[in-house]
Amino acid sequence: MAPTTSPPRAPARTTYREVLAEPRFRALFTTRTLAITADALRISTFSVLVYATTASPLLTGVAFGAGFLPQAFGVTLLGSLADRLPPRALITGGYLLECATALLLALAGPPIAAGLALIALVALLTPVFGGAASGLVARTLTGDAYVLGRSLNTIASSAAQLAGLGLSGTAVALLGPRRALLVGAALYALAAGYARLALPRLPAPAPAASAASPVRASLAATTALLRSRRPLRLLLAQWLPGACVAGAEGQIVAYAATRHLAPGGYAVLMACLPVGMLVGDVLVGRLLRPATRERLVAPLMALMGLPLLLFAARPGLTAAAVLLLLAGGGFASGLGLQRPFLDAVPPDAHGHAFGLLSSGTMTMQGVAPAVFGALATPFGPPLAMALAGTATLLTVSLAPSRSASAAG
Repeated sequence: MAPTTSPPRAPARTTYREVLAEPRFRALFTTRTLAITADALRISTFSVLVYATTASPLLTGVAFGAGFLPQAFGVTLLGSLADRLPPRALITGGYLLECATALLLALAGPPIAAGLALIALVALLTPVFGGAASGLVARTLTGDAYVLGRSLNTIASSAAQLAGLGLSGTAVALLGPRRALLVGAALYALAAGYARLALPRLPAPAPAASAASPVRASLAATTALLRSRRPLRLLLAQWLPGACVAGAEGQIVAYAATRHLAPGGYAVLMACLPVGMLVGDVLVGRLLRPATRERLVAPLMALMGLPLLLFAARPGLTAAAVLLLLAGGGFASGLGLQRPFLDAVPPDAHGHAFGLLSSGTMTMQGVAPAVFGALATPFGPPLAMALAGTATLLTVSLAPSRSASAAG
């Protein structure tokens, strides 16, 4: 009688607890949370300051994305440094530079134009620091642990944005818009100190002599990624939907003003997107298996855009909050794109690729608020937000097919 064999067991599902048990990732997670809290405080506070000063939806959109657009130039010219320099030094230095910027904005009190220029200048180097951190995550976590690590970063981003918005409202009320930035400076300093103490001293992932100059290496690496069909499609699938939603998000302050919502209504609405993102990532990341996440990319991308269409009906505070919560939940589509993107990029270019992903995201999210802010000038914020939803739905075609995802 032939011996019976039991069917092979499916691999155990990775948990968030197991991912957070990794000390190196835990340090990156903590410092990222602190920094994003400071970012959210700065962005919301500066947007309120600009709108209060100018009453211009266009300038408010520009202020919302001032730190995003220059990142495209930064990653193109300097992105290879993320793979050529020690990650701890880059990460710590990045947070210290953000701290110094917040201090200048708070204490020197520059005009609006000068403040925008300063934020844009610092943004040129952001892809180097961010790419180093993302590359270190990829060196630390593998398989589904990497996907859940990215999910945790998104959850941290959502929670930190909420904390930053709450701190912004409180700090602005107590200190005024400019001095409220001192709270952000303190958070950046705390992140820098923790990164310096908690992260190990590791060598650069790639030798510095791999190219004659970082600019030449960065240009070559960026060109190679953008000319490769699969990485480019996966980049666009992660860039464009979020950018369109950011275009709508950049009009929330103006929407609340034109609809004469209750005081503080803009902060409630701005908080709804990160809350939706947090809930969506927890549900999709914790409850669904990797293959299911990848199959749901297109439906979740559609969820980002559909609720925004209803802003054409000029909903009140409660209805608008629900719509933004639903749109935020659609951001969980990114979880189904993490593994295919990681597999499509050469390991020795991970830092640059993640810097390009992050900077492209920030650049698109910097352009979109200005574009939809320009549309809001003649058509009004409600219709501009609905147009952003329409644009989001058009990006669903970028979702990878099931067969392509399985082959990745």
